[in-house]
Amino acid sequence: MRKVIFTKDAPAPIGPYSQAIMVDNTLYVSGQIALDPFTGELVIANIEEETRRVLDNMKAVLHAAEMDFSHIAKCSVFVKDINQFSKINAVYASYFPEVGAPARELVEVANLPKFVNVEISCIAYKS
Repeated sequence: MRKVIFTKDAPAPIGPYSQAIMVDNTLYVSGQIALDPFTGELVIANIEEETRRVLDNMKAVLHAAEMDFSHIAKCSVFVKDINQFSKINAVYASYFPEVGAPARELVEVANLPKFVNVEISCIAYKS
């Protein structure tokens, strides 16, 4: 069974994709960037604030699927500047337990949508 997940509490897609797709018990969350879902403005004053906005957007999508961060099996983190790793990681760590955090990769890329500094997607599972 395939279901489109959408919430007004996360930014609307800026292209031909869904915020998330649920297939059976697995949720595939599209890459989230630091768009404020209510104003449409980017939250990019600093990398910590930007990362928090990204993860809060992800949280809203998870909640729309009746899930939370404990359901995430894997995250993909894309950054514009790998030198920001430790600051991004510090914020990221505050959303996940030290033991049992999801599998993850964090990679530097040449650019991201709207020229943001960080984008995060995830795969979550609910038994």
